[in-house]
Amino acid sequence: MNRIKALGLFTAFSFFVGISCVAQTVIPYNDPNIHYMGRIGEKEGAAELTWTASSAIINFEGTGAKATLEDNTGFDFVTVVVDGKVVNSIQVKNYKTDYVLATGLPAGPHKLELFKRTEYEMGKLLFYKFTLEGNGKILPPPVYKHRIEFYGNSITCGYAIEDLEGKDRGTYQFENGYKSYANITARHFDADYYCIGKSGIGITVSWFNYVMPEIYNRVYAMDSTKLWDFKKYTPEVVVVNLFQNDSWIVTHPDNPNFQARFGDTPPTPEFIINAYQNFIAKIRAQYPDAKIICALGAMDATRKGSAWPGYIEKAVDNLRDKKIYTHFFPYKDTPGHPIEQEHKVMAASLIKFIEKKMKW
Repeated sequence: MNRIKALGLFTAFSFFVGISCVAQTVIPYNDPNIHYMGRIGEKEGAAELTWTASSAIINFEGTGAKATLEDNTGFDFVTVVVDGKVVNSIQVKNYKTDYVLATGLPAGPHKLELFKRTEYEMGKLLFYKFTLEGNGKILPPPVYKHRIEFYGNSITCGYAIEDLEGKDRGTYQFENGYKSYANITARHFDADYYCIGKSGIGITVSWFNYVMPEIYNRVYAMDSTKLWDFKKYTPEVVVVNLFQNDSWIVTHPDNPNFQARFGDTPPTPEFIINAYQNFIAKIRAQYPDAKIICALGAMDATRKGSAWPGYIEKAVDNLRDKKIYTHFFPYKDTPGHPIEQEHKVMAASLIKFIEKKMKW
């Protein structure tokens, strides 16, 4: 009998030792020490990340971490950033799966970021939890020096930035919002960064049946029933880089979206200026104290002779607001969307402008 008891005790001890050797610390999606960037929804016991640059970020102590994720399409990519360095890019499957984000890290504190690099058209991402290796411990969330929000189109989303063959392909494999001028700018200033962007979108007309003024205030662009609470996040700087798509479509009266918005008659300059002015006024109403930068470029809407920078200047003049500025990126004069180096040039230009206006 004593022998049986001893054997039982040994077995139990071995079991608990085995458990302790593979011990893990689970950090559920709603842990207050997770810092989220972007407009985040909640669905089925998970955080729902839709917009480009939506991120889940933690500080932790330990040697590695996993994340439990699920994508509704299987097309979304996430960039994994550890201690400020990109360590991996993951295409998320369309079923619930654990992904190793980092392992074998030196013991001690680390910062881990899961960054959605593709836009909502590519997919909606469910984030369930982080799991820390061994005796890992969650630490207080990161604190950022500044807050910047962008409203933009394909340029801001990093469309085709990974297409190294110059074919300007915009499918999910080639899009990377992490390399966009907007994200580069935000990281330069250590900013809590929100991106409200969609390839093809405009203010007066888009390459589809909705425009930015119709979705700018939503948690998820395609759900009109869930409106964003602007009190949750108040940027110091708002950058609006829109009108590239408008500048093309208004010259194509055979385009079905032109016809749906304008009928047979192209919009007048006054109509265009008024539409832009009204949208910026909506942003101002949400953020009374923010500096607003009305940007444009670096595609052909800012080429020599383009009327579109002038439309923006006139709209800004009409608003009579000393905290609203214009900043135009020079026309890059190359085919397609900006490549990575061109995004870096754009970021350098915007960084210099913000430093001057904000004294950062």
